[in-house]
Amino acid sequence: MFKRLLIIAAVCLFTAGTTVAQTKLLRFPDISGDRVVFTYGGDLWTTSTSGGTAVRLTAHPGVENYAKFSPDGKWIAFTGQYDGDEQVYVVSANGGEPKQLTFYPSRGPLTPRWGFDNQIQGWTKDGRIIFRSLRDAWTLGVTRLYTVSPSGGPAEALPMPEAGSGDMSPDNSKMAYSPRFRDFRPEKRYSGGQANTLYIYDLKTNDAKLISDSPRACRDAMWIGNTVYYNSDKDGKFDLYAYDTSNNKTTQVTKNRDWDIRWPSSDNQGHVIYERDGELETLDVGSKKTTRLIINVPNDGVNRRPRQAFVGNQVSWYALSPKGERALFAARGDIFTAPIEKGGTRNLTKSSDANDRFPAWSPDGKNIAYLSDKSGDDEVWLAAQDGSTAPQQLTTGGSAQRYAPVWSPDGKKIVFGDKNGKVYVVTIATKQVQMIVDAPNGQIQDYDWSPKSGYIAYSMNGRNGVSSVYIWSVEENKNYRVTPEMFNAGGPTWDPSGGYLYFVSNREYAPLIGNTEFNYASNRNSLIFALALRKDGKNPFPNESDEVTITEEKKDGPPTPPAPAAEKVDFDGIEARVAKAPIGADNYGGMTAVKGHLIYSTQSPFYYGRGADTPSTVKIFSLKDRKETTILTGTGGFSISGDGTKLMSNVQGSYAIFDANPNGERSRKNISTAGLVTEIDPVKEWNQIFNEVWRQYRDWFYAPNMHGFDWAKIRDDYRKWLPYVAHRSDLNYVLSEMQSELTVQHAYIDGGDFNLPPRVRVALPGARFDVDKTANRYRISKIFAGQNEEDIYRSPFTEVGNDARVGDYVIAINGEDVTADRDIYSYLRGKADSSVTFTLNTSPMAQGARTVTIRPLTSESDLVYMDWVEGNRRRVDQMSNGRLGYLHIPDMGAPGLREFIKWYYPQLKKEGLVIDVRANGGGNVSRMLIERLRRKVLGINFNNFSEDGNTYPDGAFLGPMIALLNENSSSDGDIFPYMFREAGLGQLVGKRSWGGVVGISNRGTLIDGGTVNVPQSALANAKGEYIIEGYGVDPDIEVENDPRSVIAGRDPQLERSIAELMKKIATPVKLPGRPADPVKNKP
Repeated sequence: MFKRLLIIAAVCLFTAGTTVAQTKLLRFPDISGDRVVFTYGGDLWTTSTSGGTAVRLTAHPGVENYAKFSPDGKWIAFTGQYDGDEQVYVVSANGGEPKQLTFYPSRGPLTPRWGFDNQIQGWTKDGRIIFRSLRDAWTLGVTRLYTVSPSGGPAEALPMPEAGSGDMSPDNSKMAYSPRFRDFRPEKRYSGGQANTLYIYDLKTNDAKLISDSPRACRDAMWIGNTVYYNSDKDGKFDLYAYDTSNNKTTQVTKNRDWDIRWPSSDNQGHVIYERDGELETLDVGSKKTTRLIINVPNDGVNRRPRQAFVGNQVSWYALSPKGERALFAARGDIFTAPIEKGGTRNLTKSSDANDRFPAWSPDGKNIAYLSDKSGDDEVWLAAQDGSTAPQQLTTGGSAQRYAPVWSPDGKKIVFGDKNGKVYVVTIATKQVQMIVDAPNGQIQDYDWSPKSGYIAYSMNGRNGVSSVYIWSVEENKNYRVTPEMFNAGGPTWDPSGGYLYFVSNREYAPLIGNTEFNYASNRNSLIFALALRKDGKNPFPNESDEVTITEEKKDGPPTPPAPAAEKVDFDGIEARVAKAPIGADNYGGMTAVKGHLIYSTQSPFYYGRGADTPSTVKIFSLKDRKETTILTGTGGFSISGDGTKLMSNVQGSYAIFDANPNGERSRKNISTAGLVTEIDPVKEWNQIFNEVWRQYRDWFYAPNMHGFDWAKIRDDYRKWLPYVAHRSDLNYVLSEMQSELTVQHAYIDGGDFNLPPRVRVALPGARFDVDKTANRYRISKIFAGQNEEDIYRSPFTEVGNDARVGDYVIAINGEDVTADRDIYSYLRGKADSSVTFTLNTSPMAQGARTVTIRPLTSESDLVYMDWVEGNRRRVDQMSNGRLGYLHIPDMGAPGLREFIKWYYPQLKKEGLVIDVRANGGGNVSRMLIERLRRKVLGINFNNFSEDGNTYPDGAFLGPMIALLNENSSSDGDIFPYMFREAGLGQLVGKRSWGGVVGISNRGTLIDGGTVNVPQSALANAKGEYIIEGYGVDPDIEVENDPRSVIAGRDPQLERSIAELMKKIATPVKLPGRPADPVKNKP
C-alpha cells in the first residue's frame, strides 16, 4: 500500500513539476469550447485548448482520423478503419465504444494522394454528420457530400453534384464548399485546372456563387458568423484568409513564411485550429491572435516497437550457392541463406537501418557480395557466408542507385552498374574501382563475365534506340561492339567452353494483324544467336547428318588430357560470325548457358487489360540433341548455381530447386522459407525509407536542377519530423510533404507496412435504394442496366431470370428482416462471396413477396460509369437525330483503349463525333488514339457487294470532331486534348485540365513493401518548350457544368459540343459515291 502511494505521489510531482514536451505530427485537429481533438500515430487524442498532456480516445491497428466535434461538443464523428475499410463512426467526446454509422464498402485502401473514402467534413447545425464519399462515383476525382444521423440509418446525399469538402452556414441554409477534393495531393503552389475553388451553395435555390479569387488552391472552408475562412497558398505558403459574405471582400488573416497551415478546422463560433510544422495552433478570429499549443502525447509507441516477423513473403531476390547446397535470399532488406534440405537459416545482415539487396555468392563459396545503403548510399558489401565475421564495405563514394554485383569466375573481381549508365569493376584485394563503361543512353544491367574472367559482355543502347551487344576486354581495357547497330540484341551469356557468346536478338518479323483494322502488332520476334568468338570457331549448330562411327585404335597408357585453351576473342569480323540457334521465335527472358545446354525463359504475348493466354515457362535446349524441354511452367524467373548443375525458381509463390538438365522437371525439391525471420525495428526502417526516397528523387528526377530548389536543405528540414513518426501513415505524410516542395505533379508515395485489419467484403446488387419513412422500409429506386454480356458491366438484378423492379420494397436479405432504421448495406456485410437472396414485394409486407437470388458484386463503380456514359450517348443521339457519334475514354490505359476500340469503329459512318475525355485518369495510349483519329482519307475502296466505300487507310473518320475535357482530365488525359488540337482534329470544349504531364516511373519496392514514384520524363512541344505541367490545357470554348443545370438533368458541356458539331455538319462531309462501272470493251 505504502509503495503504491509513493508511486502516485511521484507521478503527481512529475506532472506538476515538469515542462510538457512538445510532440509533433499532430494532425487533423478540431476544436470545441476548451477541448481539442486530433490524430497522432493513427489514433485519436484529446486535450484542452491550453495544451498539456493528451488523453487517448481510440486505440486500434487501423487509422482513425478527421475527428469533428458535434455542435454541442458532446460527440465526436471520425473516419475509422476498424474493419479494414474506412467508415463513419461516432463516439462520446468523453470516450467509450465507437458506433459505426456507414456500411457501404469504401474505396480503398487508397494511395496517400487520394486520402480516405468516407472522410468526415463536419456536422450540420441540426446534428447530422457530413462526410465525403465515393459511393456514387466511377472515378476517384469526382466525389459528393452526404449526411448521416449519429443514431444510424441511411446516408443522404447533399444536392451538389460534385463536392469535395464544405461547411454549413450558421442558419443551415447554405454551404461553403469546394467541388473538388485535393487535400492530399502532393503539389504545392499548384495552379492547374484542378486547383480547389470555393463556392457558396444555396441549398434552397441550387445557386452557387464563386467566392475564391486565385488560380491556386482555396480550400478548407470554415463558416463563422458572416465570414467564410479558408486556407490558400495564393501567396506561396498556405495561410488563412477571410471572405466577408456581407461585402464580398477577402482579407489575409495569417502570414507564414516557413511552414504551411494544414487541416484548419473551426468551432463555427470564433476559433480556428490548424496544424503547422507538425504542431497545433489556434486562431481567435476576433483578436486575430494565434496561440501555439504545447502538447505532449504519451503514446505507448506500439507501432515503433521492434518485433520479430516472418519475411519469406517479401523476397526481392534469390540465388544459389556455387554447387546448389543452399539458397540465397534478399527479404525485407536483409540477406539470408537457407538450406535446401537440412540445417538452419542464417540472417547475415540483420539491418533494419539498411536496404540490403542483390546478393551474389562468391565462386569459392566463402563470401556473399550484395548492395547496401548502410553508409548512406548504395555500396558493394561482403559478408561471410557462415556469418562468422561482420560484413565489410567494399566500395565507397557511391552517389547514384546501383545494380546487382556479379562475381568474376576467378573470384578476384566484381562488376556492377549504376543508374547513370556506368559499369564498374572492383578488385577485391585492393578495393580499387575501375569504370569500364559510360553509357550515354540508359542503364546496363545484363553484364556477364567470361569463363576465365578475361572479358565482360553486356548490351547497351545506341542513339537510334537500338541495343547492341558489347564485350569489354580486361587486358586491353577496351570495349568492342560485336552485334550490328540495326538490330536489338541483349542478354549475352558465355558458353562455359569460352568459344561462343549467346544472345537474344530481333532480326526477323512475322507481325500480328489486328481484327478491328488492317494494322500490325509485333510479338514473339526474338531469336537466340551464337557468336563464334575465334576466327577458327566452328558453327555451334552445324547441319545434322548421320555418319559412320569409326572405332579408334586403343593406345597404351593413360590418355593425355587436352591443354586448356586460352581465352581469346578475335574481334575482327566478329559480327559476321553469327549463327542462329535452331529454336523458334518467342518472347525470351533471361538466358544462361551451362555445359551442353541453353536455359531460358519465355513469356506470353502481352495483352493490355487481360491476363496472359499461356503461362511463362523455363526451358532447356540441348546443344547436342537439338531438343527443347520444359523444366517448369508458371514462372519466368530463375537462378543458376555457379557450377551450372542446379536451377532455382519461384513457382507460383513457392521456391524450388531443380537439376539443370532436360530431366529437371522431375527433380523438384521445395525450399522452405519458414526460417526467413528477422527483427524489424520500425524506427530504423522509417529513417532508411526516408533516405532512400530522397535519393530516388536525387537520382531520377527529370530536372537535375530540382526545379531550382535546394534538395539537400529540403531533406534536412523534413528530417526533423522523423523522431515524431508514430505510424507508417505519418511517414507517408512526411515523405509526401517533402516531395511536394518540388512543385510537380506525379510525385507519389504509396503503400507500406500498415498492419491493417482485413477489409470486410460487402455484397452489392447493382442498385440504389430510398426509404419509405412511413413503412420504415427500403425500396429499390434505381437498377443499373449494365451490359451483362461484359463481365465488368454485369448488373446482378438484371441478369436473366432475376425479377427485380424499381419500386420494389426490400422485405428481407438472406431471410433477415430489413428495416430502414439500419443502413441497408449493414445487412450485406460479409456476404460478397456467396449468393444473396433478396425478398422483394410491391408493398411493404412480407405476404405475397417473391425472392430474387443474385451473384453479388464487390464494387458498383463500373456500373455507375456505364450508366453515365449511356446517358451521354442517348443525349447525343437524341439531340442530333442520330447524326453524331459519342464515345468516352475513361483513361489512357487498358480500360480507355478497350472503350475506344469498342465504340469508335462502329461509329465511323456518323457525320460528326464527340470524344469525351472528361475525368480521364491518364495512362500512356493517347498517341495510339491520336494516330488513328488524324488519319487522312487518301482513297476509297469499293467492292461488288456494297454501294458504300471504305476509306483508304481504313478506320479514318471523315466528319468533324470535338473533344470534351474538364478539370479532372489528367496526365495522358491532359496530353490527349492538347495533341488533339495540335493535330488539327477539332475544338476543345469544357474546362481547363489538371496539368500533370511529367511522367512517372515506379522506382521499385521500398524495404517494407511501399513504393516511390518519381517524375522522370517531361513533355515538350515540337519547338522544344515544356508544356502543360502545372497549368493544364485550356479549352477553346469554356463551359461550366454548373450545379443548377446538372441537378436539372442537363450537361451544358456536352450540349455545347453537340451544338457546335451540328453547325459544322450543316453541310456534311461525305465520301464520293461509287464511280460508274468502267467500260473496257471498246477497241
